[in-house]
Amino acid sequence: MSTLAPGVRRRSKLGWNLLGLLVFATVGFPVYWMLNTAFKPAKDAIDPDPSLLPTGLTLGNFSRALDIADFWGPVGRSLIVSLSVVVIGIVVGTLAALAISRFAFRGRKVVIVGILAVQMVPLIAMIIPVFLLLNDLDQYDKLSGLIITYLTFILPFTVWTLRGFIVNIPKELEEAAMVDGCSPTGAFLRVVFPLLAPGMVATSVYAFVQAWNEYLYALMLLSQKNQTATVWLGNFTTKHGTEYAPMMAGSTMMAVPIVVLFLLVQRKMAAGLTAGAVKG
Repeated sequence: MSTLAPGVRRRSKLGWNLLGLLVFATVGFPVYWMLNTAFKPAKDAIDPDPSLLPTGLTLGNFSRALDIADFWGPVGRSLIVSLSVVVIGIVVGTLAALAISRFAFRGRKVVIVGILAVQMVPLIAMIIPVFLLLNDLDQYDKLSGLIITYLTFILPFTVWTLRGFIVNIPKELEEAAMVDGCSPTGAFLRVVFPLLAPGMVATSVYAFVQAWNEYLYALMLLSQKNQTATVWLGNFTTKHGTEYAPMMAGSTMMAVPIVVLFLLVQRKMAAGLTAGAVKG
């Protein structure tokens, strides 16, 4: 039971609510400004005294964004790359995380430390080695080469995150399933896999967002004809300046797949489904 007076509790709750609103406003304002600029007339987007509230709405910026360069091609290539990274990363990452979590083998700690060490390497430091390697493998300017590159920095996070989820699933559940006649594979598919679903969903969302938003490697490893959606946004900056309103319209259209993905998986994002699975 709390020993705080009712008035103190109310003020404390009010303070936390105000702090939450402040954080929400800080995080949400860039998104609001993107939408505001996307729907306002182009001349208002470069007004030196901009208005926080839209003074007029137009869809012309979206038409301009679609006309200035091919949009569906880059978006389609980004979807192919992102979904491939998610599928391959989840399959390989789950198997690797399971091996690290459930099996004792020589060099296990070295593997775990290596996974952490890889995540500490700045991505920009690997551009030249990655370029040379992909060129030797005849994977330069190919989506498959970009997928392989993304997997090199998304897989370590995937393995580490899924390992944490698997470790929190009691091993007694698998043992009980095997006592009832399941094979090790059957125990994993029937017991561990359903409980691991929230972790896989959360990791998949992270992998998709990382691959979808990545710009540097997509710019360096792909030519203009194979550009992805993030590189496509660079078409709005020319020698005559930047067309901010169409660029924000393009950014809004690019954000749609991410928003749809979150709406589809939001109920699976919460973890902790194993609480109370083993009692006594």
